[in-house]
Amino acid sequence: MSAEQKAKAKAEQVAGAVKKTAGKAVGNETMRAKGEAEQTKGDARAAKEKGKDTLRP
Repeated sequence: MSAEQKAKAKAEQVAGAVKKTAGKAVGNETMRAKGEAEQTKGDARAAKEKGKDTLRP
């Protein structure tokens, strides 16, 4: 996994988790959903990059 993509994936995961938690805390369902989506996007990016790494010789 390239360092840039790995950092981007981790940043998305962390930002999403923060938004999700903040949304739950204040009762804002929209913020919680956006945070969950962003966290999932980060998870998907990390999985894609990890898959690329396993296919490289």
